Amino acid sequence: MNHIEIIGFIAAFLTTAAFLPQVYKTWKTKDVSSLSLPMLFIFFIGILMWLIYGFLKNSPPMIFANSITIVSVFLLVYFKIKYGKK
Repeated sequence: MNHIEIIGFIAAFLTTAAFLPQVYKTWKTKDVSSLSLPMLFIFFIGILMWLIYGFLKNSPPMIFANSITIVSVFLLVYFKIKYGKK
């Protein structure tokens, strides 16, 4: 692994880790009032595109980060749909 991939993995870890507290807080509180469903869908599609790009470029940091982030965004969409009907 070269220094460029190490930088990529650090960036991937930090940006992915920054998103996880929101997922955890939403899961614990079930408060989805501040989440925008259109924003989440657009973000989901964007992350999916980055994931595909990462596979096409054979970039482990991009694949790692976007695989975790796409699951996190999917969970937020699920929470918004499930808990937003109250």
